[in-house]
Amino acid sequence: MNAIIQTVQTPDGPFTILADDEQRVLASGWTDSRDEIVARLAPAHRPAAIAEGETDAASAVRAYYAGDLAAIDSVPVRQFGTDRQRSGWDALRRIAPGEPLTYTEFAIELGNPQAARAAASVCARNAPALFVPCHRVLRGDGSMGGFAWGVDVKRSLLAREAAV
Repeated sequence: MNAIIQTVQTPDGPFTILADDEQRVLASGWTDSRDEIVARLAPAHRPAAIAEGETDAASAVRAYYAGDLAAIDSVPVRQFGTDRQRSGWDALRRIAPGEPLTYTEFAIELGNPQAARAAASVCARNAPALFVPCHRVLRGDGSMGGFAWGVDVKRSLLAREAAV
């Protein structure tokens, strides 16, 4: 598999997208470090070759930051994981902007109210950040919890989504 990598500037800092040769986002996040983005993938799933280029997803990132929060919804992604993880990532894409869930509520969405830790693990292993909006899941007390790209970015995303 070959891939394209592109970094775009956002109000939350540089955002890098790694997409496969079919323009599906493999990994993304708020960094300009190619190594940091590639490291989000297990070694067995890393592209053989990566070239700088234009990704289709970049226009969705720009539109999202311009106020079109739904722009990220239709961006194709490719994730590698168990059936349960893939089901969880699909569920993350159904969380509406401005309506974050707690880890417990997310566990209920996944069909197991007792599995808040498993729900958190689904979020932690999400490689295509923003397009699979794991930032929309909070701790039970409403606090931010963790986020691979920093709590400040998570807070900013949630504030942007709450305002629209």
